[in-house]
Amino acid sequence: MHNVLIIDDIDINLTLIKALVLKLGECNPLLFDNPLAALEWCRSNVPDLVIVDYMMPEMDGLKFIAAFRALHGRNEIPVLMITANDQKDVRYEALLGGANDFLTKPIDRVEFSARARNMLSLRTGQKFLADRAEHLASLVEERTAEIREREKELIFRISRAAEFRDPETGAHIQRMAHYSQIIALGLDLSLEQQRLILEAAPMHDVGKIGIPDYILLKPGKLTVEEFEVMKGHARIGYEMLKDSRSEIMQAGAEVAISHHEKFDGTGYPNGLKGQQIPLFGRIVAVADVFDALTSERPYKRAWSLEDACKFLEDGRGKHFDPLCVEAFLAGWEHVLEIRQRFRDEEAPQI
Repeated sequence: MHNVLIIDDIDINLTLIKALVLKLGECNPLLFDNPLAALEWCRSNVPDLVIVDYMMPEMDGLKFIAAFRALHGRNEIPVLMITANDQKDVRYEALLGGANDFLTKPIDRVEFSARARNMLSLRTGQKFLADRAEHLASLVEERTAEIREREKELIFRISRAAEFRDPETGAHIQRMAHYSQIIALGLDLSLEQQRLILEAAPMHDVGKIGIPDYILLKPGKLTVEEFEVMKGHARIGYEMLKDSRSEIMQAGAEVAISHHEKFDGTGYPNGLKGQQIPLFGRIVAVADVFDALTSERPYKRAWSLEDACKFLEDGRGKHFDPLCVEAFLAGWEHVLEIRQRFRDEEAPQI
């Protein structure tokens, strides 16, 4: 059913045009004798065809068309203007001002039917293309979501591959990823950035895949030389991920190479300081250290939550970005919920 807007200040003209519109079939004529009222209706409704007279009080047809076209999404709606036979200049101005076609008075029934049908056919084509575009956009969004889910699964499995070679657990990467998201929320990052760090943070230690077992699995303290090799996992992770076209992988590369940097410049691998350290790296540094401290491992006991929080507080401006520590502690209720949800004996999917 097409909504046909008819605007004329003379009742008999409205009645005549309404009868002609009804003969077209599948049309719903909407009558207005006041162009200002019609324009107000158009602000919240979209007609399929506008038929407007030129000579009207308060607002003539030319001004109505200009105001109508200025409304959002009304540029393509067909407009048919009705003028007197001797108003050629007005017709030219109407066509230049946004009218698609015009009729002259007295209205010829056959001409009206042909022009109106043509314009409604045009509108039908527009709506079909718009619906198709919306359908295709929906399909693209659906397929993109599927690809992103597969990408997330692959990232999780890659991250777990690194964790399997390390005494840490799969639950660790879940917790620290969600802690990172809590910090991102506390820093007022966008929802997109919050989601991105949640998905990228698990790759922080993926470079451990390239560290020899005799170093990675050594139960005692590493020698200076061994620690230098261990530090290489940051660059290895970066090299593994940096050339990917995936936004998540690129963010993971940034996290991998920067989450061991320290705010005072004493970290590795590049000795970056303060704002030189990428924000995601500063966020993950807090999340990763907190979870490592509060998790029990074969080689150490878990710290208490109070001691771990004090370590973060004492590290403000030295190891950690003060704003990231503040954001983490401000989300403490969520931190506790994450610790409860992702226990070491379980490793649910993100």
